[in-house]
Amino acid sequence: MPRTAQAHASATTASEEEVARFQAIADAWWDSTGSFKPLHQINRPRLEALTEHLAAHFGRDRTADRPFEGLTLLDIGCGGGLLCEPMARLGFQVTGIDAGERNIQVAKHHAEQMGIAIDYRTATPEQIGDRFDVVLSMEVIEHVPDAQAFLFACADRLKTGGAFCGATLNRTGKSFALAIVGAEYVLRWLPRGTHDWRKFVRPSEFAAMLRKAGIEVKALEGVSYDPLRDIWNRVKSVDVNYFLYGVKA
Repeated sequence: MPRTAQAHASATTASEEEVARFQAIADAWWDSTGSFKPLHQINRPRLEALTEHLAAHFGRDRTADRPFEGLTLLDIGCGGGLLCEPMARLGFQVTGIDAGERNIQVAKHHAEQMGIAIDYRTATPEQIGDRFDVVLSMEVIEHVPDAQAFLFACADRLKTGGAFCGATLNRTGKSFALAIVGAEYVLRWLPRGTHDWRKFVRPSEFAAMLRKAGIEVKALEGVSYDPLRDIWNRVKSVDVNYFLYGVKA
C-alpha cells in the first residue's frame, strides 16, 4: 500500500523561498515576452501531449470542441493559470491551486477578463480534500523541499484510475548548460536563481517516487527548444525538459 500525504501532514510541501521568488514576478505571468516567455512557448507542445494522452485514457475525441466535458482537473502550482485556462476551454472543470496568494490573484483576474470559470485557491495539495480525474504538476517538483512528500500529496488528490501529468527538468550536464547557464545567464529568459540544478529530477527518480505514491508511469517524452524557429517541439530525448503521464492504480 502506498503511503499518503497524511503521513507528511506535519510539514508543508511548499518552500517559502520558492513561493516568494515567483510571487515577486507574479505580474509578468501573462506577458508572453517577459520572464515567463519560455512557459508560454512550451505550452503548445505540452498541451498537444496532454490532450493526446488524456483523450486516449478517457476515451474522448480530442477533435471535439470540448472533449473533456464532465471531467475534473486540478493544476497544482498553477501560477498565473497558463495551463488552467486552455484546459477549461477544452471542457474540464478546473481547479487551480498555488501556495502564492499573489499568483492566485493574477490568475483570478485574468480568468475573469477572459470570461472563463476556474476555481482558484491559495493552497498546497495537502490542504484540500477534493479528488479529481486529472492532476497536473508542471515545473513544480524541482521547487519543493521534499519531492516524495509532494508526490504523495498529488496522488491523494487523484481519483482511482485518474491520470497524472507532470513535467520537470532532468539532472544532466546538458540541462545545466541549457536551463541554468543558457536560460538564466546568457539568454536571460528567467531571473538568475530561478532553478537549482541539484533539485532537478531524473525521469527514473520521478517514476520511482510516483510508483511509491501508487501511480504508474505510462508515457515519457521530451520537449526541446529550436533556436532557429524560436519554438519548442516534442522530442524523444529527455535530456533536458521532459513530460510524463501516469495512472493511479
